[in-house]
Amino acid sequence: MIEQDTIRLLRECDSGVKMGVSAIDEVLDYTRSELLKRSLVDCKIKHEQLSCDIEQQLHRYQDEGKEPCPVTKGMSWIKTNVKLTMKESDETIADLITDGCNMGVKSLSRYLNRYEAAEERAKDIAKKLISQEEQLCTAVRPYL
Repeated sequence: MIEQDTIRLLRECDSGVKMGVSAIDEVLDYTRSELLKRSLVDCKIKHEQLSCDIEQQLHRYQDEGKEPCPVTKGMSWIKTNVKLTMKESDETIADLITDGCNMGVKSLSRYLNRYEAAEERAKDIAKKLISQEEQLCTAVRPYL
């Protein structure tokens, strides 16, 4: 049970971190404020570092990880591009990032509760990812 919950939690973290990096990549070129851009890039770097940790942990279990759901990723891409086409601004970017962070925190918290038998290392990774999402959400608030 511990191993199964650990792998499942790590897979969800893997998917979540990939989704976060992808979302940041989608909006970076539209960002006007250097401070906002720096916040996004800093979060992306932290996510990529955490991704390496997740991959190492999954490798211990001979697991390949998990890609984000193609439908979810596609819907995110459509929402981002439609909103930015309608209003290309830092406010729009902050709104999109806030929605994404909130969904990430909600999903990861749910998985953290669901896979309560997971090893502490996997739980720590999930908590760190949640914290990174919350910090980014706070950082973009001035642009809303």
